[in-house]
Amino acid sequence: MDLSPAPGGAPVARMVRAQASLETRMLLRNGEQLLLTVIIPTVLLVLFAKVDVVEVGADKRIDFFAPGILALAVMSTAFTGQAIATGFERRYGVLKRLAVSPLPRWGLLVGKTLSVLVVELLQVGLLAGVAFALGWSAHGNVAVVLLLLVVGTAAFSGLGLLMAGTLRAEATLAAANLVYVLLLVGGGVIVPLSKFGEARHVLRFTPTAALSGGLRDVLTGAAGVPWADLAVLAGWAVVSIAAAARLFRWE
Repeated sequence: MDLSPAPGGAPVARMVRAQASLETRMLLRNGEQLLLTVIIPTVLLVLFAKVDVVEVGADKRIDFFAPGILALAVMSTAFTGQAIATGFERRYGVLKRLAVSPLPRWGLLVGKTLSVLVVELLQVGLLAGVAFALGWSAHGNVAVVLLLLVVGTAAFSGLGLLMAGTLRAEATLAAANLVYVLLLVGGGVIVPLSKFGEARHVLRFTPTAALSGGLRDVLTGAAGVPWADLAVLAGWAVVSIAAAARLFRWE
């Protein structure tokens, strides 16, 4: 029997799974992340569903706001939270140490995206439960909803990692929060795009507007498969992930 050492990295799939598991545990243990990804979307859902702050033109306010808040939850986790966390991991040298490990650059990106999907499952379950308690009457193809969420996650994750991998940590913190607020207001989450006049033709191509609009069309029965919104999200996903994989700096 040959008992000589056989140094080398583990299979890539195993390394990616281990990285995804680690990233998930770190996300769930971070109080600030939970505030951003769980508490804020839940509070906004209850507030706007109950208080007539914005005229949405729907029979029930919750039918408009629930899909928008689901989109906001995806953006909070996949983009804002991930960009900030990864930016500071890069600043503190965590990514520099990972760079000398057998884990490839794309494996790190995939691991982070998988961890985001796990957290989003918890978010969607919680927010959907709150929405149903508030009288939400959702109906539509579940498979299409899941497809929108997955493609939207890929788009936001790519953008977050691109920002974290190219900007300084402080710049990432400021930019990610600024983009979060701008897309919260102008991405069709809490204010209908029709309120923005001619600017709505540009805003509908933002990933937040595509995700919130696509979810709203499916869950209200207005569309079976929102191909235009899926195309917008897929475009953002392909471009952002490719750019992040190419430009991401480990230090």
